[in-house]
Amino acid sequence: MTRPLILHAGFHKTGTSSLQQTLKANRGAIKTHCNLVLKFRLKELLHATRGYSTWRDPLSLAKFAHRADTWLADQPDYMHRGLIASAEEFAGHMPGREGLDDYGAALDLLPELVAAFHRRYTAPDLHVVFTTRNAESWLTSAYWEHVKSSSMTMDLPEFQTRYAKAAHFTPLLDQLAEKIAPVPLHRIALEDWRYHPLGLAAPLLSLVGMDGETQAALTQIPPVNTRLPDALLQELLDLNRNISDRETRKTAKQRLIAAYEQQTGQTP
Repeated sequence: MTRPLILHAGFHKTGTSSLQQTLKANRGAIKTHCNLVLKFRLKELLHATRGYSTWRDPLSLAKFAHRADTWLADQPDYMHRGLIASAEEFAGHMPGREGLDDYGAALDLLPELVAAFHRRYTAPDLHVVFTTRNAESWLTSAYWEHVKSSSMTMDLPEFQTRYAKAAHFTPLLDQLAEKIAPVPLHRIALEDWRYHPLGLAAPLLSLVGMDGETQAALTQIPPVNTRLPDALLQELLDLNRNISDRETRKTAKQRLIAAYEQQTGQTP
């Protein structure tokens, strides 16, 4: 049996950026317990997850399975230390993008990834983790993220109505838990860990076997990728609605955000 192998597979806008930055900031201390794999080391694999979430066809799913096998072939045997692999794109695109209404692709992607681990390892001690968030809070955060990073023009109430199903994670996670059993699926609510010194990183580190005393010595970092001020977000929405040329709109939005960062010394 391997050491614990932790797959943190989503969801977007549930504190994942802060979690990943906390892990990255403590890579040196963590490496004695586990190998840390974040998004920048998973580019080809995550390209395939996003592709499948868009197309939902057998060829795209087969491509993902092949890339999962290729990635795992280069991984160590994990007999002496564990793994934390964290990437919200394991569940595909965030709803609201590319015409996607929910996280339904995760019901195919995660079983394929679990199967790839079982092809690579004998009796892997595998754990799938999803971080979650209150539905209303998630919808608001997801909406403004789309406004910031895409050309979204709909208003918040319309987004909340259209994507309400996507924000209710429990039914999907219940289905997924059945599909990957007996591999355990852990649900970790952002609200339960918001004020912990290490935030959502703490329960992942506990799963991989790091004790509380060791965790207490790790570096704490402030939240990252936090929401921009409402007035600035409204300006970005106005640009989406009034500038049709993609590059012109992108440049105008970048200037607004850069001016905010320069004025406040903050990076959203």
